[in-house]
Amino acid sequence: MSVTPKPVSILNHVLGPVMRGPSSSHTAGAYHIGSMARSIIGGTPREAKLSFDPDGSYAATYEPQGADRGFAMGLMDRPLTDESFFTVLGDAPASGMQLRFDVRPLENADHPNTTDLALTSSQDERLHIVAQSVGGGAVEITQIAGREVLFDGTSHEVLAESSPDKALATRDLLDSLPSTAPLSELTNTDIVRWKGSLTESIPPAALDQFSSLGTQLWQSDPVYFVNKGAPLFSSASEMVSLAKDRDVGLGEIALAHESQLLGLSESDVVTEILRRYDIMVDSVEQGLDPNHTGLQLLPSCAGAIFEAESKGKLSVPSFSTRAAARALAVMHVDGSMGVVCAAPTGGSAGVIPGTIVTLAEERELSREQIAKALLAAGAIGMILSIRGTFAAEVAGCQVEIGASGAMAAAGVVDAVGGNAQQACDAAAIGFQNTMGTVCDLLHGMVEIPCHTRNGAAAAGAFVNADLILGGYTNYIPLDETIDAVYAVGLAMPKELRCTSKGGLAVTPSAMALKPKLCCGSGCSSCG
Repeated sequence: MSVTPKPVSILNHVLGPVMRGPSSSHTAGAYHIGSMARSIIGGTPREAKLSFDPDGSYAATYEPQGADRGFAMGLMDRPLTDESFFTVLGDAPASGMQLRFDVRPLENADHPNTTDLALTSSQDERLHIVAQSVGGGAVEITQIAGREVLFDGTSHEVLAESSPDKALATRDLLDSLPSTAPLSELTNTDIVRWKGSLTESIPPAALDQFSSLGTQLWQSDPVYFVNKGAPLFSSASEMVSLAKDRDVGLGEIALAHESQLLGLSESDVVTEILRRYDIMVDSVEQGLDPNHTGLQLLPSCAGAIFEAESKGKLSVPSFSTRAAARALAVMHVDGSMGVVCAAPTGGSAGVIPGTIVTLAEERELSREQIAKALLAAGAIGMILSIRGTFAAEVAGCQVEIGASGAMAAAGVVDAVGGNAQQACDAAAIGFQNTMGTVCDLLHGMVEIPCHTRNGAAAAGAFVNADLILGGYTNYIPLDETIDAVYAVGLAMPKELRCTSKGGLAVTPSAMALKPKLCCGSGCSSCG
């Protein structure tokens, strides 16, 4: 089956999802897989057995990073941000679902976040699904009932299977449905199979017609905004050229891209991006609370750092230190499984809020300027998603916290009036300065060294922006820089890619740390 790659949306894949921490791959991605699997099997399954490969990342992190809870919330059709996240594993049996997790060798586990789902419906129908969480909360279902497929949650997706004698009628019926892309077709001597991407679910009358033809259908509901149009660009060079032609900044051209791709008005895109900004602000405020609890390794410190800076107790008065403290604050919330906006991942969720909230305060930015700064940041992440990945399991911390720092630098440039080329150059040097950063989180938890890396990246975003605005010439363009970053990431050994088997994670002091037994809800036992 030939598959056309899906275009990348800032709202769908870069500045979002709104999620519970700590990890977008392991919490939000798990939730999206569970939600899509639930829709394919037609409701909450009676039994669900989820398996992970021992050489993958999920094997080590599915419990400490809450992936087990994310899967359960999706399979049970509960919002990921709901407080029942903390009780869902205990709630599952009472809701009629027996849920099990195991670690065993998986066939064709070609991604470290591969999950094998063996499901049994309430009508005793069995279904086998293979899925991958590919970074930033984005997911792909790669196999349904032994059939190869690619579902990514950006439309109402359907896999249809027909006998050859009914193929023409089935194809005509599929063609009559509103779609977002041409049908993909695979034919052999026994069956004809199609993969379709629709703008809406198949209506009951059409389902009856498929049934009368004997057509087998598997359907998955979207977990994102549905892609309804074509992208404006697919590379940084195209993006900059178009912005120059239209005489607009990076945020403005990113806004036009999102509007066209998702079929939303530009005002609707701005409204949604500002809704997510307000969630970022809330997470900053929560994490700065000196009474914040819920981390398993670190004591909360963001509020103390912020206060020390305001009282002149640090080396120099510094808005960059305030940005770093705010970034740590978001990571406190993320690490305690609170609600954050991935930007572009849960493990890097603090950088952009720390940077943009501080910039908005210092420069008295309008809401429109904030929205465009975020969209400019999102445009950089979009290019990384097209050319590489957000998954530290694949390419190390450089594509998570490194990416968020590069994105934040572009947002700063845009907010203060820099052009699209300058914004991309600021992002490029940001990537260049973090190339090769490993992902070596201690005990599988997004706390050490993730918190300080978020803080340093938020502070560094201003430096990279100012270097470009002040006249530094970047000779390696963004597209080529991202390609180099991705190549370096692929060359890293798996021990340095989110497995907690290398780097700082295996130092004697790290091994001696004893995590708290924490539910993440901020209860008295967690404090």
